Amino acid sequence: MKLKEIADKLGARLDPPDADVEISSVGAIESARPGQITFAVSSKYAPMARNTGASALIVEEKFPALDKPALRTRNPQFAYARAVELLHSQPQEKRGIHPTAVIDPSARIGPNSSIGACVVIGADAEIGEGCTLLPHVVIYRDVKIGKNFFAHAHVSVRENCVIGNNVLLHNGVVIGSDGFGFAKDDSGSWYKIPQVGRVVIEDNVEIQANSCIDRASLGETRIGRNTKIDNLTHVAHNCAVGENSMLCAQVGLAGSTEIGKNVILAGQVGVAGHCKIGDGVIVTAQSGTHGDIPAGAMISGSPAFDHKQWLRSVTAFTKLPELARALRGKTNKE
Repeated sequence: MKLKEIADKLGARLDPPDADVEISSVGAIESARPGQITFAVSSKYAPMARNTGASALIVEEKFPALDKPALRTRNPQFAYARAVELLHSQPQEKRGIHPTAVIDPSARIGPNSSIGACVVIGADAEIGEGCTLLPHVVIYRDVKIGKNFFAHAHVSVRENCVIGNNVLLHNGVVIGSDGFGFAKDDSGSWYKIPQVGRVVIEDNVEIQANSCIDRASLGETRIGRNTKIDNLTHVAHNCAVGENSMLCAQVGLAGSTEIGKNVILAGQVGVAGHCKIGDGVIVTAQSGTHGDIPAGAMISGSPAFDHKQWLRSVTAFTKLPELARALRGKTNKE
């Protein structure tokens, strides 16, 4: 595509406006070659932008002047994502049902769907139109799935779960595995509590590889619309995750946790059970929460507390040996 055509589709300002470059693909800034476009999310990448082999760059409006064409935009990362969509077409799976798929006669599959090799679909399952199930996907009985569902290989959706429209599940995701519920019997041995609830996944959710969303013991575990969940994340029974939130890799939510809207839990965050996390909260990487968190807070540490206070505490912690030596010296003199 011509660079001007890309600029028009992205709503970006072409600098200089008469630049006439043909772009074939998107490349990483450090390894891009002529004919590619790359992006720099902020001006701190200016040295790399000047040295890149790309023919053009996507940059923010105030990015320093460059010696090659640029598409200037308010949100370069979003523009980059759309440029990849324009220049890198995704393979389309063949529509139809593979002869090795095992589908219960009572199951209902919408038109224009693709059912891959060795897929299993249980009794009374409903799958909407335009869905894609890659090899070895298993859909249990009584599952309800909306339109444009995409499940990569080895996804499992357990009985009675509900999935909305435009949901994407990556390899090895398990929806509706049993919640972790046990009671001790009179002899002190663990006795399994039946997990008879379900999982509800709302529209436009993406869950990445090998993550597990446990079914509720009673009632439901719910993932709100447009939420994104990274690899190896565990959402326990009866949790509720609000819309447009982000759970990064290896996050763990204990049972009955409530997460608000627009929340970001960075990598390896652990949340204790029965906690409420308000809208817009940010919890930084490897933090562990132990109580309710008010809306808009940013917290760090384990146990987690206010992020700014945590930064001051970490700074003081690195000086403890020096302070201890000074204190010992003062004590000896006295």
